[in-house]
Amino acid sequence: MTRPLDEAQRKVIAAAFRMPLVQTMVQRKSSITNAFVNSLIPVVVPSTEEILEALTILGMVPEDVRCAYCGDTATEWDHLRPLVQHRKPTGFISEIANLVPSCGKCNQSKGNTAWRLWMLGSAPRSPTGRQVENVADRINRLEAYEQWRPAMKIDFEAILGRDEWEHYWSLCDAVNNELREAQSVADALRTRIAERLRQV
Repeated sequence: MTRPLDEAQRKVIAAAFRMPLVQTMVQRKSSITNAFVNSLIPVVVPSTEEILEALTILGMVPEDVRCAYCGDTATEWDHLRPLVQHRKPTGFISEIANLVPSCGKCNQSKGNTAWRLWMLGSAPRSPTGRQVENVADRINRLEAYEQWRPAMKIDFEAILGRDEWEHYWSLCDAVNNELREAQSVADALRTRIAERLRQV
């Protein structure tokens, strides 16, 4: 038989547990929007020479690719300039002038924020927020990278035409509206299920 817990023990035990957050379909709105944007983004695969030149400008070698933001081992290449802002494409695309090596924590923390603002900001996983050394040197390399070649920026609406562009985004709105309606049904069903559990 376990002995009764005092208040301090109860607080420690309660703090050790985290109930998973209830996921909702409407929380996926930004994911849906990003999917609609990313489905349009052209991908320009760089040549081997372009990759080597990019790494050289960033002060790296192919055998040891590091995060351009913090210096940790790179796990992916991040879009230096965001592809999505305010639920619409920025016009930047996936091409070497807009991609830099990154670690997962920097890529996730940066999100759609302008890279310089994020690097110098206090976001929990930003280089400055994590007190990474040589942030100024990393910024200088990234500025040199931006000067290396201008990032391609396109006007999607001008290419596709206003009618087709607006129709595409009406489809995105329709998907999000369907998710909102489905969430209302799910909320009602979850309430009924919880009531049944209380009766057991």
